[in-house]
Amino acid sequence: MDPAEFLRNGTVSVPAETYAVCRTDGEHPGAFATVREVGETTVVVDQDEADAVATDAVEPGWKRLTFEPELPFELVWFLAAVATALAEVDASVFVVSSYATDHVFVNRDDRAAPVRRLEALGCEVAD
Repeated sequence: MDPAEFLRNGTVSVPAETYAVCRTDGEHPGAFATVREVGETTVVVDQDEADAVATDAVEPGWKRLTFEPELPFELVWFLAAVATALAEVDASVFVVSSYATDHVFVNRDDRAAPVRRLEALGCEVAD
């Protein structure tokens, strides 16, 4: 499978919410995503809810780019292709993957360049 095929004519949605990535030792019931590791839990929450999370570090100001096509497990190099394309425009990324979908978070203030780069790859970016 060619990652370019999934990028070409694929839809990337950009919800209105701005997110904060928080390092914590607990959970937050309204989190978009929770990643538990030994000694650390990371939650991604709507930025307006970040104050409700007991954190020891917060990175605010992230916009979520969600790749809408269902991505099969057999697909290799997809995130590498996306990360490389966004690195070419100096975009820092934070990635969360679910069973069939990848979510790439980019800085809200620098969102224009990553969006243009994804459009150049053939993605339809829907705000």
